[in-house]
Amino acid sequence: MNTHHPPDPASNGNGATLPTARILIVDDHPTFRRGLAAAIAEHPDLVVCGEAEDAQKALDAMRRLKPDIAIIDISLPGTNGIELIKQMAAEQPGLGFLVLSMHDETYFALRALRAGARGYVMKAEAPAEILAAIRKVQRGDLYVSPRLGDRLIFRAIQSLEDGAGSLVDRFSDREFEVFQLLGKGMGTREIAESLHLSGKTVETHRAHLKEKLGCKGANEVVRFAIDWVTKEAS
Repeated sequence: MNTHHPPDPASNGNGATLPTARILIVDDHPTFRRGLAAAIAEHPDLVVCGEAEDAQKALDAMRRLKPDIAIIDISLPGTNGIELIKQMAAEQPGLGFLVLSMHDETYFALRALRAGARGYVMKAEAPAEILAAIRKVQRGDLYVSPRLGDRLIFRAIQSLEDGAGSLVDRFSDREFEVFQLLGKGMGTREIAESLHLSGKTVETHRAHLKEKLGCKGANEVVRFAIDWVTKEAS
């Protein structure tokens, strides 16, 4: 008969055991939060100290519970996850952030890292990969997938050669979310539902995108977005 033994606590790479990490989970899907919390609970040196479904509750929980790590989704009601990281980091600079999202890392990981995240993992990854990312953040290291690491190096070299950033770098984080979903063929109503926004707010973001891209009309913005998403995915 096999006996289950809990995994050994993580070390800092020098043989010393890391202290127990208190983790705050920020995601608007209760079922996902429960599943992630259950997976984390299998490791004795990782403790889920709280959960939150939106930015304001996350800020309240951070102030009250003083977590060591915050695992944050990008798509949240109201303020998105990237903006939330900026707000939380301003109040608690020592907090480690890991983004765990359904959004393709190709589009959002660099923005999350710039905002202060120490890692980016897609929800479709295996539990072992998610744990590896948590361990990296726990040690104060940076986690990116090998695929993303290669892309980041390529884009950094490309930016140096071009001498300037991409047009999409001018977008706010929320505008970039809208732009990416436009590029996937979504309409205003679908985008509003996906990002927990009103249709009017989505239309405002589309107007800002049109202005920043120098497009003549809404259809031109959509064509630009589709071309950009197709190119990035290739």
